[in-house]
Amino acid sequence: MVHFLHPGFLPRTIVPPDAQKDALGCCVVQEEASPYSLVNICLNALIANLEKLCSERPDGTLCLPEHWRFPQEVADRFLGVMTWQGKLTDRTASIFQGNQMKLKLVNIQKAKISTPAFIKAFCHHKLIELDATAVHADLPIPDIISGLCSNNWIQENLQCLLLDSTSIPQDSRLLFFGQLTGLRILSVFNVCFHTEDLANVSHLPRLESLDISNTLVTNISALLTCKDRLKSLTMHYLKCLSMSKPQILAVIRELKCLLHLDISDHRQLKSDLAFHLLQQKDILPNVISLDVSGGNCITDGVVELFVRQRPAMQFVGLLATDAGYSDFFTTEQGLRLVAVGMRNHPLDLPVQFTASACALNLTRQGLARGMPVRLLSEVTCLLFKALKNFPHYQQLQKNCLLSLTNSRILVDVPFDRFDAAKFVMRWLCKHENPKMQTMAVSITSILALQLSPEQTVQLKEELLMAVKELVAIVKQKTTENLDDVTLLFTLKALWNLTDESPAACKHFVENQGLVVFTRVLETFSESAIQSKVLGLLNNIAEVKELSSRLVSEDMMKRIRSLLHSKEMEVSYFAAGIIAHLTSDRQPWLSRDFQRRALLQDLNSECGDLGISKMSFVHGVSLFNFLSASKYCKMLVEEEGLQLLCDIQEHSEANPQAQQIAASILDDFRMHFMNYQRLPLCRMQFLT
Repeated sequence: MVHFLHPGFLPRTIVPPDAQKDALGCCVVQEEASPYSLVNICLNALIANLEKLCSERPDGTLCLPEHWRFPQEVADRFLGVMTWQGKLTDRTASIFQGNQMKLKLVNIQKAKISTPAFIKAFCHHKLIELDATAVHADLPIPDIISGLCSNNWIQENLQCLLLDSTSIPQDSRLLFFGQLTGLRILSVFNVCFHTEDLANVSHLPRLESLDISNTLVTNISALLTCKDRLKSLTMHYLKCLSMSKPQILAVIRELKCLLHLDISDHRQLKSDLAFHLLQQKDILPNVISLDVSGGNCITDGVVELFVRQRPAMQFVGLLATDAGYSDFFTTEQGLRLVAVGMRNHPLDLPVQFTASACALNLTRQGLARGMPVRLLSEVTCLLFKALKNFPHYQQLQKNCLLSLTNSRILVDVPFDRFDAAKFVMRWLCKHENPKMQTMAVSITSILALQLSPEQTVQLKEELLMAVKELVAIVKQKTTENLDDVTLLFTLKALWNLTDESPAACKHFVENQGLVVFTRVLETFSESAIQSKVLGLLNNIAEVKELSSRLVSEDMMKRIRSLLHSKEMEVSYFAAGIIAHLTSDRQPWLSRDFQRRALLQDLNSECGDLGISKMSFVHGVSLFNFLSASKYCKMLVEEEGLQLLCDIQEHSEANPQAQQIAASILDDFRMHFMNYQRLPLCRMQFLT
């Protein structure tokens, strides 16, 4: 079966000819649904603590402990992870000097290192592959080639060299690849690479794969020199090519060993070269992969005839043509290809934008449920990386926001939730259309539960802006007497943001939140709204310096009336607020009779609720699936287990209090039996 797909999602780097078939079937290294490997976990920990573990040389660079040794495979992966995380600099690259690390497959994509650092760290190793695409201008391409050629072993054995840069000095004409006689794969995509350079490269004795896309080549006739060994040729967007179509086709006709050819066009050029190529019967007899995306006049009939004459073909790229094919593999393989495109073209806006739309469509409507978590995690992280690279492109941001509304991604998939929360909160304050605002609010409400109190504090400006905006939304909905889904999401978001966050509680109070919430209780009688309002007021009541703000006649009147609600959750939260407020006598010094009346109401209501009912509500609110671990941890760390046991065993304790304590301990025991393991020293409380 022939698959029709856009090449922008295939790696721009060249696939080795002997791996073409596998690459077309699955362009990404097979991603498993299993947990991350121990090696990767250890490498991430090592990189995170590199400054602590290494010593410093007199020149300020880092040095590994003398006794450390890394196997070659681990060293290669270590470098790759450092590069991916943006941690490879002159200071850190120095750990690859000497013989503690033995490298073969070096990836320094987009690294900000200088020529001296590159030569000292990498040019003494026995390198087989080097990916130096988009490196910083401090490391120009001539210096890379010169450094590699300084090592005789590399000259003869380097097989793959990937370059992508515009940093080459414009007055430098020739790039001397001729000494790298072992090269099989070469990419000079987006490099100041001229026709003379192509002539030089074509003499390399082992060259099989070549990418000269977006270069300054004007004539490709030099390819005839390597026609008997060239198996893969990518020449997308050759804007300076001066040959006529018959001349170009004459060269391609001689390349009878080609398995892969990419002559896709940039949308600004719109050539009919591909149309004429597809009509040739005596051209590309062995091709299995052909990309003609962006070509003019290409129709289904032309493509079908070409494919029928070449039964070995497996792939045709037809994006932005008149052909109607749209077979996009399976949904999961499709998403893998999207990840490849995003990973290999991080600064290409059209690719990132199109990929974000594809990722959205491939994960919506339940499609994400059957996909591996690690694949979804990678795509989500790539989406956020695109947001950082293109912060002002709103449609790209919308696609990412829409992707985050997927419950599978929000709940199950690992990604940087702190960064996500910052992004969503900023988006929330942009006053976008109501639909986007509702989505931002709903995502905020879920992410807020997944942040630690320390992370919430670090949000600072974003937290202030978000609370202010959320209060404004509640005020608007209340004024309009509109109890829609946005109001419910907003109330939940405020409730979750203020949970264990004195800073968020303070922002809420300072932005007239108490006044607005009083009006909410006056306006709406639905228990779903009342419980969320009271849940937030519980959070305010827990903050000692703010709790007195709740002790107003109007607010206490509302809370006292809701204490007697028929809805268990509403009554429970009202009781919690009263318990918090009356536990501190200071705000009640001048009205102790009111405090006593509230306590009598509270005691009466607790009795009316019944122990089983109160215990049930307590269990539901305290040990729900999102926060059970957090509250159990707090119960242990703050010595709550001991207090509960003391109440349960105290001979003079209130029987109802003893039963509640026993119920909480039962819930606690059940949670840890199912989800956690306790240290032996804590198990005594559960037996």
